[in-house]
Amino acid sequence: MNLTLVGDSLFGTVTVNGRNLDWADVAAGNTSKMTVAEQRLAIETVRKNSVALGKYGKFSRFLSGNNETVALENDVLALNLSSRSGSVTRAELKKYDTEYSADETKNVKKKVVIFEGDKNTFNFQLPLPQPIETADLYFTPHRLNDTTVLMALDIAPDVYWGIEYTLPKGESYVVKMRIVQKNMAALVQSNNRNLGFSWTQDVHRQEQGRMFEERNSGLYYKFAGGSVENLNENKNDSEERKAKIKWIGFKNQFFSSVMIADRPFNTADFKSTVLEGSDYLKSLEAQAVSNDYDWNSPNPVNYSLFIGPNLYPMLADLDKTLAPDEDLSLTRLVPLGWALFRWINTWIIIPVFTFLGSFISNYGIIILLLTIFIKLILFPLTYKSYRSQAVMRVLAPEIKAINDKYPGTENAMIRQQKTMALYSQAGANPMSGCLPMLLQMPVLIAMFAFFPSCIELRGQSFLWAHDLSAPDAIVSWNTYIPIITPYFGNHISLFCLLMTVTNIVYTYINSQNQANTMPGMKWMMYLMPVFFMVFFNNYAAGLSYYYFLSLLITIIQTYAFRFVIKDESVRARMKENAKKPKKKSGFMARLEEMQRQQQAMLREQQKQQSKKR
Repeated sequence: MNLTLVGDSLFGTVTVNGRNLDWADVAAGNTSKMTVAEQRLAIETVRKNSVALGKYGKFSRFLSGNNETVALENDVLALNLSSRSGSVTRAELKKYDTEYSADETKNVKKKVVIFEGDKNTFNFQLPLPQPIETADLYFTPHRLNDTTVLMALDIAPDVYWGIEYTLPKGESYVVKMRIVQKNMAALVQSNNRNLGFSWTQDVHRQEQGRMFEERNSGLYYKFAGGSVENLNENKNDSEERKAKIKWIGFKNQFFSSVMIADRPFNTADFKSTVLEGSDYLKSLEAQAVSNDYDWNSPNPVNYSLFIGPNLYPMLADLDKTLAPDEDLSLTRLVPLGWALFRWINTWIIIPVFTFLGSFISNYGIIILLLTIFIKLILFPLTYKSYRSQAVMRVLAPEIKAINDKYPGTENAMIRQQKTMALYSQAGANPMSGCLPMLLQMPVLIAMFAFFPSCIELRGQSFLWAHDLSAPDAIVSWNTYIPIITPYFGNHISLFCLLMTVTNIVYTYINSQNQANTMPGMKWMMYLMPVFFMVFFNNYAAGLSYYYFLSLLITIIQTYAFRFVIKDESVRARMKENAKKPKKKSGFMARLEEMQRQQQAMLREQQKQQSKKR
């Protein structure tokens, strides 16, 4: 059907059984041009589309047409544009392979397709007295050059409305979108300035493990001049924002598509729905409005559409190039942890990781060198912690003697006083070994956030692990086992197992350096590695590999420290300290003050009990 409604009259043709019938002949009942049956079918077709014809008016002839596909492609991105809706209907990343397959028996590598077909829809709502949906219209493609295609509604000679797409050559993941028009103001005669934009996408699975991909998939958006926010990634969620929105992003664990407006959207509504048991993770929806559309402008609105990997260095460069005068914060699409941990990853871990990756292709070696680098930075803290442990180990027999001499709860205060006096005489601080270890925790937590988000590890093999961004399963099974399957998974990861064994060995070695550890605490210390195995079995192999290396180096350091820091030299230093005048540390002074207060309270309680008697 190719009809246009002008006033109360229809002009154009109706397609019946492959024949284009002139509506004037149909209305006149010209049986020389058609059969009676064809006339009835033509009238029925128009009747079914009467509402759309009334709504679309001068645009009604674009309600039918041929669905043509036009390709735009460069070295990294392949796009299909459809004449139906005039939008991008398929986006393929040429340098990345999908790790997910609906049929696990077939290991066929395919390129990552971010979206295709009706699983992704772009739609503009034109600002007319009765708004028109571009998703319902058929556009005419015009290839302007090798990099640019115009999808146009050619209304009349020298009168058109369209969307121009430009994909630069080389390795660009950014498509420039321009709404272009000519001589439209006189045609539409509309004072409506609200251009609507709606975007829906079912986020396709790309990775082996659904749990982490689903957890890191969602709808993100940035307030103009403000922060980046996102909908809840663990459940269905929706939000209405009556503030200016700079960009809207649909992301999964390692890839994103982001619509960036040159002039921010004025309002936006967002919705996220979890899709259970399918090849898709979530259904994401965004509806936004720009209220400054100008029918007289030849180029009223511009957008940048990013479709690509969540690669931190590249996103940081896009922040600078796409909007030099504004912070786009596209790097927020990479989850690197909360403030302190994100700072460690952004300013220390990622620069070192990127530098090593610039000349080393094996990411297993890169992780090893990164681990050594971090250990070198933390070496002063580690050394101080071990030296404190050595002092406590030397004092262990004397502390045991105090405990044996003053047993029972009634002697707890005396026992504590004697122990503190021993610490003071030896120049030891029981907390000095804990503080350096606590200062190392932010680095460990930062690495916990870094590795599952590191797309550089995706598809990178090392030893038996074929993908360092996924679990390195050496044993797998299909049977669902209650409790085990939901928490541990249906596999055993070898790097996780090695990390657990190394952790148990380190716990045993470390327990030899600690004095008076309660029996219950010893069991807890050995249970923690087992707990970590359950927790990390489904995490990226790169993360377990890093923790395994870190623990292994720590064990080597411990034996090296034992060789360097002899118990005899520690005792000699303690004797020298005992001869020097003592200056109490702040911690020891506070501890003694607490003891005095406890003694005063105990004496007061004893007095009260004596009076009652």
